[in-house]
Amino acid sequence: MIELRTPTQIEQMKPAGRFVADVLLALQEKAAVGVNLLELDALAHRMIKDAGAESCYIDYHPSFGAMPFGYVLCTSVNDAVLHGLPHDYVLQDGDLLSVDFAASLGGWVSDSALSVVVGNADPKDLKLIEATTQALDAGIAAAQAGNRIGDISHAIEVVAKRNGLKVNTQFGGHGVGRTMHGDPHIPNAGKAGRGYKLEPGLVIAIEPWFLHTTDQIYIDPDGWTIKSQDGSRGAHMEHTVAITADGPLVLTAR
Repeated sequence: MIELRTPTQIEQMKPAGRFVADVLLALQEKAAVGVNLLELDALAHRMIKDAGAESCYIDYHPSFGAMPFGYVLCTSVNDAVLHGLPHDYVLQDGDLLSVDFAASLGGWVSDSALSVVVGNADPKDLKLIEATTQALDAGIAAAQAGNRIGDISHAIEVVAKRNGLKVNTQFGGHGVGRTMHGDPHIPNAGKAGRGYKLEPGLVIAIEPWFLHTTDQIYIDPDGWTIKSQDGSRGAHMEHTVAITADGPLVLTAR
């Protein structure tokens, strides 16, 4: 069911958005060669506790997950692009790291993700991150009252195609509110002018993710981490956005 929020409720959602943004900035600063993924998860865990927030991930157990997630971050490295289960891995020079984080504060959820390269970056990885960022920006720009879900999807797809990237539509954006995942689903490819009409009060997560050379994925034996079929690297960018009469409002702006 699609729910619309009042202007007052959107104001109430802003602290959660700022908190999620602050955690991701701290993680981006912390991520470096020699840092263990479990250290990143521990940092986010401490920040959640200090803020009096709640993790959206620890007990999360959807149909596609082998068991409850058990951590507060998704940390996806190199050929992993989504739902990366934190584990005992030390970041190496040139690793492409995607971090996805969602939390509830004051009863409202925000969800956001970013990708970075630690150490010396391969220009191809930087180009992939830039293309994914451009796709997120294009999707947000299309999130205007009166437009449709397909306009967001199409805007993302146009950027992907311009950069020679294929698009997987199995996982994409979604509604955000009292829980992390809700209606509507927002695929990262689609036809403009199609789908649900965007109305003020709709709050959504827009999240393009791309792989260098494929759109085919599989789930790692850990039961959660989604990887590319051909071993190519991936990037993932996401923001929580409120549709308003004055245009899209990015609640997780960093």
